[in-house]
Amino acid sequence: MEKTDNKLVEIEHLKQYFKAGGRGKKARYVRAVDDVSFYINKGETLGLVGESGCGKTTVGRTLLQLYTPTDGRIIYDGEVIFDKKENISVDLLPYRRKMQMVFQDPYASLDPRMTIGDIVGEAIDIHHLAANKKERRERIISLLDTVGLNSEHANRYPHEFSGGQRQRVGIARALAVDPEFIVCDEPVSALDVSIQAQVVNMFEDLQDELGLTYLFIAHDLSVVRHISDRIGVMYLGKLVEIADSREVIAHCVHPYTKSLISAIPEADPIIARSSKRIILEGDVPSPLNPPSGCSFRTRCPYADEKCAAECPEFKEVSPGHWTACHHLDKAN
Repeated sequence: MEKTDNKLVEIEHLKQYFKAGGRGKKARYVRAVDDVSFYINKGETLGLVGESGCGKTTVGRTLLQLYTPTDGRIIYDGEVIFDKKENISVDLLPYRRKMQMVFQDPYASLDPRMTIGDIVGEAIDIHHLAANKKERRERIISLLDTVGLNSEHANRYPHEFSGGQRQRVGIARALAVDPEFIVCDEPVSALDVSIQAQVVNMFEDLQDELGLTYLFIAHDLSVVRHISDRIGVMYLGKLVEIADSREVIAHCVHPYTKSLISAIPEADPIIARSSKRIILEGDVPSPLNPPSGCSFRTRCPYADEKCAAECPEFKEVSPGHWTACHHLDKAN
């Protein structure tokens, strides 16, 4: 495929269903990701937000093919690396160097029986990035220094570190193979608020220094707003809105996005008192049995018969601003 633009990562109509019981026609599936499409430009950060269980983490894992996609197409730097319909599935080992992941839980993602040096050095060994033990050691120390740790930490074990330090180890491990693209799966949600800003700032500094591209997954819009160039909003396995981060915050059009933004804490008490909190009624439907038509209709104040009958088209409402809603006139 000839490259015609600056897109590094593209997913088209990505689906990830998990079998939840039954056989044949009676088989039941959790529709964790249901027809999601987006792209990420080189050097860009795309923030992906939504409530717990909306499928945002599954998108990241499926994009890296830690889960085999149920359907859809994945393109990396102009090369199709997965296409269900065309039966395309390439050898992923070369792409593992280019695409890495920082996991949400900085303790569960680190092997407690391995030293920090071996955790960071494992990928170096797999991809044969060091000619000898001395070069391997130097590379590990350099990576630890990059994330704010020192050489003494290489001989310690994960339980000897704080949550923030363990997450730095996870970042060093992701950087060990000189990747181009990193999926950051809620990398600060398990950390103290005082540490979150340090880690987010480090992600930004690394992006400037190394030219990295991020998919930054989080449920905290205030964090995503700070680091992202564009923001995508997910609900029940579907993408409901995506646009430039400033556009999403200032001129969002989907009722669900409006509710999320109204929940962002405001430091100014005068503005906070004048702000109207949009509270959604009801619970998120089960992905085992999603509503017909628009997945958000059971909690939407503007829902009608059309919303129950038809799934709204994901369409461009202004340059670079896409959303899926039948009643944008009412929502605005």
